Amino acid sequence: MSSTSMYSEDHFVLLMPGEAERILSASELTEQLKVWVVQYADELPLDVASQQGAEAQAVALREGSCELELEPGRTAQWYAIRLEK
Repeated sequence: MSSTSMYSEDHFVLLMPGEAERILSASELTEQLKVWVVQYADELPLDVASQQGAEAQAVALREGSCELELEPGRTAQWYAIRLEK
């Protein structure tokens, strides 16, 4: 029997061009993505843009993508990681 916590995505690494990588919790990443879905609404993938509200869009983006082009040549990327205890 497998443990569901082994597959949980509780933490993410956020990569931004020219910046140090940041380790964020799922809720912290969602908050950052909420800012971006409002700021870059025209750049969202159609499946994300079809969600109702910034919170739902941010969660859909977090769960279904690993990057968002913020402007030409500047793409944010995030990946789920497991922190060792």
